[in-house]
Amino acid sequence: MAEAVFDPPALEPHTLRVFPTGGLGEVGRNMTVYEIDGKILIVDCGVLFPEPDQLGVDLILPDFGPIRNRLDDVIGIVLTHGHEDHIGAVPYLLKLRGDIPLIGSGLTLALVEAKLKEHRIKPYTLQVKEGDVETLGPFTLEFIAVNHSIPDALAVAITTWAGVVLHTGDFKMDQLPLDGRLTDLRAFSRLGENGVDLFLPDSTNADVPGFTPIEREIGPVLANVIANAPRRVVVASFSSHVHRVQQVLDAAAQHGRRVALLGRSMVRNMGIAAELGYLKVPDGVLIDYKKAADLPENKIVYMSTGSQGEPMAVLARMANLDHQIELGPGDTVILASSLIPGNENSVYRVIDGLTKLGATVVHKGNAKVHVSGHASAGELLYCYNILKPTFVMPVHGEYRHLDASAKLARQTGIPAENTILASNGTVVDLHEGVAQVVGQLDIGYVYVDGSSVGEITDADLKDRRILGEEGFISVIVVVEAATGRIVAGPEIHARGFAEDDAVFDDVKPKIAQALREAAGNGVRDNHALTQLVRRTVGRWVNTSYRRRPMIVPMVIEA
Repeated sequence: MAEAVFDPPALEPHTLRVFPTGGLGEVGRNMTVYEIDGKILIVDCGVLFPEPDQLGVDLILPDFGPIRNRLDDVIGIVLTHGHEDHIGAVPYLLKLRGDIPLIGSGLTLALVEAKLKEHRIKPYTLQVKEGDVETLGPFTLEFIAVNHSIPDALAVAITTWAGVVLHTGDFKMDQLPLDGRLTDLRAFSRLGENGVDLFLPDSTNADVPGFTPIEREIGPVLANVIANAPRRVVVASFSSHVHRVQQVLDAAAQHGRRVALLGRSMVRNMGIAAELGYLKVPDGVLIDYKKAADLPENKIVYMSTGSQGEPMAVLARMANLDHQIELGPGDTVILASSLIPGNENSVYRVIDGLTKLGATVVHKGNAKVHVSGHASAGELLYCYNILKPTFVMPVHGEYRHLDASAKLARQTGIPAENTILASNGTVVDLHEGVAQVVGQLDIGYVYVDGSSVGEITDADLKDRRILGEEGFISVIVVVEAATGRIVAGPEIHARGFAEDDAVFDDVKPKIAQALREAAGNGVRDNHALTQLVRRTVGRWVNTSYRRRPMIVPMVIEA
C-alpha cells in the first residue's frame, strides 16, 4: 500500500486537512490529525505491538513527524476508547508537550491517567459523555455512544467551516449489549439527515459477512467450560476487556469458584473499572493471587493477560514453565479473544506449549469463547445507508479491510470516486463539503526499544534479523602501515555460525592473498582494506555454506 510521496499545498483558509499517521494498513497505532485555520485536533494516539521479526522492539508508535514542529497548535486529543491501540502512545506524545488536553469518557480517561502516572505525567483532561457537544477553537465536537468490547466508547462528529466529519472509533452494533449501551443509530440518522461530508468508519471486520455475534452468547459457553473443568481454570483476555472479565466473574460465582487477577495491567485496569462502577464484582469472588494457591484446585479461576502470545505475558510464561503456576493434566485454559493479524504464530506456539503440559485449551477455533468488538459487513452497510455520507475514507484495518469497506460503500450508492482508499500519511482536504487527496506524507515506524524512542531504525532491525538467523563473524587483521604486509592474524571468531572456529582455516589464506595483492597494487586505505576482507569472507561463506552472516572486519595498522 506504499504511495509515492508528494507534499500537499499550503492549507487554504476554512479548509479542513485530514491525515492519518497510523492505523491504516495495520491493526494498531491509530492516530488521525485534523487541521483547520492553524489549529490541530488529534483523534486517538495508540500503539502497534511488534511482530516476531521486529526483534527487541517493545512498542511501535504513530509517526509524530508531521506535527512535531506544530505541537503548540494542537488544541486537544480526542480518545474514542481505552484500548492500547488507541491510547497507548499518549505518554510519548505528551512527553513532547505535556499540556495538550485529553478529551474522552470517564473510563477512557481513567485508564490513560493510570498509564500516564507510570510516566510521571499529570495530564489536562476534559471528561465527556454521549450527547455532549464541546467547542475547541474552530472544531465543534459532538460525542456519540458506540458499542465496543470496552465500555464507554465514543464516536465523534467534527463540525468545522469545511463541513461535517464522522469518526467512529472502534464500534459494532450489538443489539443486546451487556451494559445496555447501544450504538446510537438515532444520532447517526440525525447526522445523516443533516449531511455528513466525510465518514471515517472502523473497517477491521469489513470483510466478514453478516453481523458480529452478540456478547451475551459468550457467557453461557464460559460458564459451561468452567462448570465442567476438573481442576484450575485460566482465562486469558485483553487486560482492558471489561465485558469479558465480567462474564468470567459471573460464571465463577455461579459455580462456586473464586477469581484471581494475574498480570499488572489486568489488575490495574480492572481495579479502575470496578472503582468507577463499570465492573460489577460479585461479593466474595475476587481473591488475591497469593492466597489463591490455598484453595482447592477446582475452586479457582485465574484471569490473566497473554491471549496474543506475547512472550513476557502470563500465559506464555506458563506455557514455558516460567511462572509460579505450573499447569498440567486436568487444568483448563480459555483464550477468550480474537487473534490480532500477525500474532497467529505466537498464539499457536503458546497453545502447543500448554497442550504439551497436558492442559485442555479452549479457544475461538473450537468453542464460542469470543466475539469481535468490530462491526461486520452487514452493520457497516446499515451505517452507510443511514448516514449516506458524501465521501468515505475507511480507517482502522489492513488494506484488505479498507478495500472491503470501500466496496460496501459503493454498493450503497456512494460513487467510486468518492471513496478514498488511503494509507498512513495520505492527506485529504475537505472544502465546502468536497474531499480530495492533495498529498502523501512519508510516514514511518517509530520503535520503542527499552528506554529509547525512535532511535532504532529499520536498518537496525534488519541487522538484528541477520544476527538471529545467519550469525556473526568478526575478523581482525594487523597490517604494517608502510608496506601493507600482514603482521598478525587473520583472527576469526563467530557466534551463531559454526561450533568450531577451525572451519575458518580454509578462508584465512584467501584473506592473506587478497591483502598481499592489494598491497602490491599500492592500496593502503584502511577502509578499502576492510571492505576487501568483508568481500573475501562473504564470498567464501556464501559459496561454502550458503549463509549470509553479519561480517565485521577490523584492519589495524601497526
